[in-house]
Amino acid sequence: MQAPEADLDLLTAAATEAGQIALRFWRRDPVAWDKGGGAGPVTEADLAVNDAIQARLTAARPGYGWLSEESEADPARLDARRCFIIDPIDGTRAFIDGQDGFAHSLAVAEEDRIIAAVVHLPVRGLTYTATAGGVALLNGRPIRPSDAGIDGARVLTYRAVADPANWRGDMPGFRREFRSSLAWRLCLAAAGQFDAALSLRACWEWDIAAGSLIAERAGAMVSDRRGQPMRFNSVRAQVDGMIAAGPRLHAQIMTALA
Repeated sequence: MQAPEADLDLLTAAATEAGQIALRFWRRDPVAWDKGGGAGPVTEADLAVNDAIQARLTAARPGYGWLSEESEADPARLDARRCFIIDPIDGTRAFIDGQDGFAHSLAVAEEDRIIAAVVHLPVRGLTYTATAGGVALLNGRPIRPSDAGIDGARVLTYRAVADPANWRGDMPGFRREFRSSLAWRLCLAAAGQFDAALSLRACWEWDIAAGSLIAERAGAMVSDRRGQPMRFNSVRAQVDGMIAAGPRLHAQIMTALA
């Protein structure tokens, strides 16, 4: 079995290739359509990236399972000790709109834990990486989360989180901001550029697998919405929400949640 560092090297090379492919379509009116069933949009670029990195990764690691937003579900992944968990383009709406905040999210799970992760933003030239047991890096430099408390914290989340039903009392006094890519939200919290990334909705594994390890190895507390450790390569391929923040802020969010 390959060391996590070897898997990280493979993921990093695949993420670089993904960025090169995506940029051939970005701001060039790629063909796009809605997947239906509330699954959101997809473009020809998503599929081109998916096909290329699937070919590269599975050729290099033929015994690994495969879970990707843009591939047909393969039940064989559940029996594999290691599994790739991939979002070819995370933030497809941003990509379609010509914004630069889309990312390629690539991870390897060993059983139910992530052991190697890359989040790459090709337009911005940002590459976040981590391995289990290693440090989280942004373009080769270590990153750390902030030590902010909940009052005045800058939290990456969506508008509906303000629903009073989500909170024990009044909504905490944090400032809500938004980025399209869930993977990037986790990385921004990991690097202390924002204080937390929060979702009270179920999250697809491919959106958060890589970013969750990066945030964890940076020093953030990362859990589902109930404070439980995240588990991956599940039958549903979903995690029950997401909270990533420095330890103090994470505890304060957990206390405030209904």
